[in-house]
Amino acid sequence: MKLKVAVWGTGGVGAHAVRAIARRSDLELVGVWVHSPEKAGVDAGTLVGIDALGVIATNDATAILALDLDCIVYTASGPSLDAGALPDYERFLSDGVNVVTVTSPALVYPPSYPERARARLEDAALTSGATLYASGIEPGFAADQFPLAMLTMSSSIRSVRVQELFTYDTYPVEFTMREVFGFGKPMDHAPIMASTGAQLMTWGPVVQLVAAGLGVELDEIRETWFQEPTPRDLETAFGPVAAGTVGAVRFETIGVVNGRDAIVVEHINRLKMDLVPEWPSAPRDGTYRVIIDGEPSLTCELLVGSPTDFYESGMLATAMRIVNAVPYVVEAAPGLVSSLDLPLTTPRNAFD
Repeated sequence: MKLKVAVWGTGGVGAHAVRAIARRSDLELVGVWVHSPEKAGVDAGTLVGIDALGVIATNDATAILALDLDCIVYTASGPSLDAGALPDYERFLSDGVNVVTVTSPALVYPPSYPERARARLEDAALTSGATLYASGIEPGFAADQFPLAMLTMSSSIRSVRVQELFTYDTYPVEFTMREVFGFGKPMDHAPIMASTGAQLMTWGPVVQLVAAGLGVELDEIRETWFQEPTPRDLETAFGPVAAGTVGAVRFETIGVVNGRDAIVVEHINRLKMDLVPEWPSAPRDGTYRVIIDGEPSLTCELLVGSPTDFYESGMLATAMRIVNAVPYVVEAAPGLVSSLDLPLTTPRNAFD
């Protein structure tokens, strides 16, 4: 029997989710929620650029919840992100609907989620018998489940470092690029991500998940932040960036074990690959690199898509982390779960 699924949001990730679910023989797309009134009343297939599916998008949440759903694939985006999603999750779980989401990075490892909010979600899930799972390409795979799989080959470990080496000039969300990361801002501007504790909300849970997977306790989690200017004017998907403003950022979320920097998630993000050449780089754009210092030492690079489509491929990979997880989450015990609680969420019926 097919699992009945609704997609919540049809942005970059949500559109991929709709297309993927429409191809699956084990999942049935029965509803699509959209934020924009202009999208309401439009066939979901038309919205995402494929043939009509006979599923009409709606901005009526009550109508979606009346569909006898097995799971909601939650991909909503926007400045409020997790704060806006929390009441949605609580409502869905209270109605007994399972949830898979890419919107709340802190839920990648639920014990790291703010205690009062976590208690609300856990109570809703356990009372109704529903399950919530958060994932994505990173957080959700490249910096946590992927290195943990590599570490199954380790005898001893001194440190684990995961680097994201991506250019962000093709990312079209202006708020995220300018206000969160500071691209195109004056060098003395402090973006959201540079504020104390900001990284802890997004990548702290990743560090904690790896530590939990290894059975080690963290002394602390600390953060670093560096930014450098672009020497020339740039055109990007989120608008023009003037010479002398921020063109590259580098930051680390560091889990300290026994006084040593032991579990590190590092981002080296530029608007063009040639900026700040002294920083770490990769032979091609769209690379995640895992560096394990230990016995044996291991290095592995995960390349997303091709050099020309890695952004869109990354959106697809993000969507599939939760779409592929749907059957496993439906089968899981009630509550808030992480990748440590689920079997490997390999795709079902995915071969063409």
